[in-house]
Amino acid sequence: MSMEKPFKILSIDGGGIRGVFPAMFLTSLEAQLKANGKEDWQIYQNFDLICGTSTGGIIAIALSLGIPAKEIFELYLENAALIFGKKKNAFKQLSYSSHSRETLESLIKEKFKESNNGIDPVLKDCKTNICVPTFDLLEGKPSVLKNNYHPRFTRDFHIPAYQAAMATAAAPVYFDPYSAEYVDLHGVTRPFKNKVDGGVFANNPTLIGITEAQVAFYKKLEDLRVLSLGTGHQKFSDGAMRKKWGITYWINFNRKRLIDLFMQAQSQQIEHYVQLLQNGIDKEKIEAPVFKYQRINVELDSTLCVEMDETDRNKLFSLAQKAQNQFYEYGTNIIQNYCS
Repeated sequence: MSMEKPFKILSIDGGGIRGVFPAMFLTSLEAQLKANGKEDWQIYQNFDLICGTSTGGIIAIALSLGIPAKEIFELYLENAALIFGKKKNAFKQLSYSSHSRETLESLIKEKFKESNNGIDPVLKDCKTNICVPTFDLLEGKPSVLKNNYHPRFTRDFHIPAYQAAMATAAAPVYFDPYSAEYVDLHGVTRPFKNKVDGGVFANNPTLIGITEAQVAFYKKLEDLRVLSLGTGHQKFSDGAMRKKWGITYWINFNRKRLIDLFMQAQSQQIEHYVQLLQNGIDKEKIEAPVFKYQRINVELDSTLCVEMDETDRNKLFSLAQKAQNQFYEYGTNIIQNYCS
């Protein structure tokens, strides 16, 4: 048994506006820590590494800048209709992404500046360590943005935090790839072009966090405590005997099944692999797991279908209620294992 101090990882899935689920769960956690009289009640003060993809990346960066989860939840809830309410018509969606990102970018940029005395923070300004998956369309390969938590990590920490957030959240079909430029900390103007949502390869970034803990922080598996938050998922299955399995089935104006499928499949497989690392094959180590791991997620049934670009306030409130219910069930153990 290792005597090292536990290394605590928080991982947050992608899922568009369904980010209200982890945002409310973490709001409940911070509120309870505060009510318990804990001085260090904010999320960034209780985790050594926060990983987030897409909407989870926005939340991860915000938390690491010291923004309370409640403010993130309220930003999502109050602005869902502004962010996603002006979907392009069907004809335009044949050639263009469904949504413009200007409103989301403006909201995130302003919120991040507010947390940093009116100055755009860069990733170096994060108060705890973060890693945020994106896909570099220019190079055609995955990329994980990080702050400077290892001496060799010199590429990313110059990047404005809001640009990193926009890059990881540039979901194909929903938003255009993200392009911008910035002046690095040495005064050099750098391009930041054609970044795509990290959910195309790591919608559930938990395994990235575990790997970073081992190779960048030199931690052993048994030293890890991992809390992984989903965003609620609609189980994707189809047993129908169809003849039409073409493009209009997989991508249409009502439901983007192809995106639902790869996001769900990737998240489920990562969940399986992390459980395999924790408990061994056929759960042979379940009585003495290698490390602590808690996955929080809910399956949404046909009565609560919440799309990634949902604007129905009642549905978002219902999803937030499900997050509160999950906290009522697991909150005490999570506080004991991750925040004590």
